Amino acid sequence: MIYYTIDAALQCKYISKCYVSTDDDEIRTISRELGATTIDRPSYLASDGALSRDVVRHTLEFIKDKKLDIPSHFVLLQPTSPLRDSRHLTQCIEEFACKQANSAVSITECEHHPYKCLEFDSDGNAKPIKNWSDLERPRQSLPKAYRPNGAIYLSSSDAFLRNNTFFIPPIHFFMMTSEDSIDIDVEEDLHIVEEIMRKRINR
Repeated sequence: MIYYTIDAALQCKYISKCYVSTDDDEIRTISRELGATTIDRPSYLASDGALSRDVVRHTLEFIKDKKLDIPSHFVLLQPTSPLRDSRHLTQCIEEFACKQANSAVSITECEHHPYKCLEFDSDGNAKPIKNWSDLERPRQSLPKAYRPNGAIYLSSSDAFLRNNTFFIPPIHFFMMTSEDSIDIDVEEDLHIVEEIMRKRINR
């Protein structure tokens, strides 16, 4: 999966350098062969509970410590979104610049409307996210809801280091289709993406 992400970055005319943070020798070797610069990720940032924002901060601080030029802006590209390509990146960056936003986050329409969900309090009592009546309303009558899809996070490096978040207002939300937004979390997701890629190649 790392191939598709590095390829998308290097094929985008607005991205001048690609860094890969990893603690894996195979990923490190593949990334370098593809033209990316690798940064050794410390163990505390390689756990399942590690936050992407902490990895980005470590990367930017590493670049600074090495006396290299910190980029004015960065784009975080998680390799679990292999259907996000250079066209998405180009369009997102152009829209971001045009709207003079401080950050950009890719989103897609929610597969299941959040108004039709329940949450439980500390006593185990269920309550709706908004109203009980929403659970019975047709989905079509509810306002459209969207979620970050994890494919693209774009920000000014200075703004990110000051705020320590990818969500810095004004935010440009870049819309992507549900198909292009597939995030590989389990093996079934991988099979779905492989089938989509085969169909696209055979078009």
